[in-house]
Amino acid sequence: MLTARNVLDADGITLADVACRHQAGRGEAIELRTAHALVFVRRGCFVRAADGGERLLDPTVAYATMPGQEERIDHPREGGDDCTSLALAPELVAGLWGGDPALPTSPLPTSPAVDLEHRLVLAAARRGADRHELTERALGLAAAALERHDADRVASGRPATARARRAVVEEARERLLADPDQSLPVLARRVAVSPHHLSRLFHALTGSTISRHRLRLRVRGALERLAGGERDLARVAAEAGFADQAHCCRVIRAELGTTPSALRAALA
Repeated sequence: MLTARNVLDADGITLADVACRHQAGRGEAIELRTAHALVFVRRGCFVRAADGGERLLDPTVAYATMPGQEERIDHPREGGDDCTSLALAPELVAGLWGGDPALPTSPLPTSPAVDLEHRLVLAAARRGADRHELTERALGLAAAALERHDADRVASGRPATARARRAVVEEARERLLADPDQSLPVLARRVAVSPHHLSRLFHALTGSTISRHRLRLRVRGALERLAGGERDLARVAAEAGFADQAHCCRVIRAELGTTPSALRAALA
């Protein structure tokens, strides 16, 4: 029995918690894959028959799937397995993989850091973390997994000069100020680089992730409204772009170590 529960479905990215409780033995049928995805094994093992070969997959590796690909899953042991599936829109895959959406057919060994990050991203998605943060981390995870197979290919398309990289980041900051809620893929398309390159350049030059920068812009907006005399904290949260007042309070406390109500009094 196979079950998949989506914990994120936004901006061309679908993250799913997949559990298989199939009995030991050969898979019964050939399945046709429908998406570009990276699948990270969390528990158990299985044999995947695809592209004319068979490979044993366990928690030390990930593997890629592509639309139209045929596969059969065999289970050498009882107990089933658990995986995390990270499906990406074709244009996101092409941006990660040197312009070509055809992902590797061989297993992708995962470092301890990559394995931990995929589990942390899954846990954050289960908790309902900010979708912009999840999108950025999911793309970073995919790039890190693919880099072990071909780092040069993942690096292709990155602006070549320091001046060009700085210009990309400054344009992204300007666009975020105008519209903090635009997604990472949309923002990357507007500044003409791939999403994962934009994410990495932004962090390298500013010391902050794009998702954190968004939240800091919202905090500044909330402070300006409080300093301007706005007393209604729910209205402050809504106008600054937070999900709700509770979200606003959590972010401001994390950023500034105090609460919106205390700031309202201090800035009045």
